[in-house]
Amino acid sequence: MNNTRFATAIHIMTLLTKFPQDWLSSEWIAGSININPVIVRKEISVLREAGLIVSKQGKEGGSQLSKNAESISISEIYSVVKNTDVLGKKNQNPNPSCSIGKEINQHLHNLFIETDQLVLNFLGNKSLQEFSDQFE
Repeated sequence: MNNTRFATAIHIMTLLTKFPQDWLSSEWIAGSININPVIVRKEISVLREAGLIVSKQGKEGGSQLSKNAESISISEIYSVVKNTDVLGKKNQNPNPSCSIGKEINQHLHNLFIETDQLVLNFLGNKSLQEFSDQFE
């Protein structure tokens, strides 16, 4: 994953964990991350669709966690925003006449699946609460 989606999502989720009774606005969250609120709203939408957060509209609106942070694994957050394999992308058009090129993507596919599973297993053993407890 060569972007900041996971970092942004985990930042949002950590803020929501630290302020569980408050409805945090996208503007306030964006101020903490130091990014445009539009990006925050996009990630909030994705996290809401996944059932990890709830939101309400209006002057007193904002977002909160949909369930206890202890019951949310870091792997859940990662899975929601993941858009590429951990190891990146395969070569698009390897040479089919080459003994390596004609089979490389097939073998990379298996390697990518195994690596992604290792990451998911590792992150699955960590809760959002455990991650959030690192902050004062």
